[in-house]
Amino acid sequence: MSLINPPLFNYFKTVIETDLIPDYLILQKENHAPHPLSLLAAEELQQHITSQTDWEHNFGLAATLNSSIVGKMFGVLVVKNAENQIGYLSAFSGKLAGANHHPKFVPPVFDLLTEGGFFSIGMQELTLLTKQIITIEISEPENIDAIKKLKKIRHQYSYSLQQEIFSRYSFTNQKGLFKNINDIFKQASYKNPPAGAGECAAPKLLQYAFLHQLKPLALAEFWWGQSPKSVNWKHGAFYPCCKEKCEPILAHMLEGL
Repeated sequence: MSLINPPLFNYFKTVIETDLIPDYLILQKENHAPHPLSLLAAEELQQHITSQTDWEHNFGLAATLNSSIVGKMFGVLVVKNAENQIGYLSAFSGKLAGANHHPKFVPPVFDLLTEGGFFSIGMQELTLLTKQIITIEISEPENIDAIKKLKKIRHQYSYSLQQEIFSRYSFTNQKGLFKNINDIFKQASYKNPPAGAGECAAPKLLQYAFLHQLKPLALAEFWWGQSPKSVNWKHGAFYPCCKEKCEPILAHMLEGL
């Protein structure tokens, strides 16, 4: 492997035909199949998911696991390095097997799971407030004012914690311009960023590519596992980037591409 390649740059296992390489970034569109190269990258990633032994996650596809079933959106980004070599990057949305870091996958833009970090401390504080509320509701149900006061404090603390989280997620574009989630969604005239913004596979992939001077060529995301109750995603099916969480972020990251 060339020394110019970052550790998570994956070469394709098959020879890539030159005429398949796009000149600009191809995003999957609604009701359209992904670019052939991103399909090929996805096939290799799916083979890795089914054969790897580094982690165990219950996608709901096997009856042997007793943990909660959590399907997952995965993404692949075909990239070109400075030597015009073609490869791809892999990512998953949110957490996988309870962790943010796994071999072969790009890291999160910001790691909320850092032990002793502000998020861990904040969640402990929210848990304490919730326990205090429950205690009063059980022992002093008539003390409505105290309950309302604690619930207001918890709401304000939760909002402040969420804003702090969004401020830590800072995304770059190919020009090296960084913007955090709060600024991105404000500029896009959104009232508030939705929970989980910045945790999808596509922003993770583009962030890693830009930080390591890799040119994005084709991006695709697919669902792996059982579908959640809120949507009807099919195992192995491909879906375009979500509008609610990703559209404003990608508008910033892909500016000028």
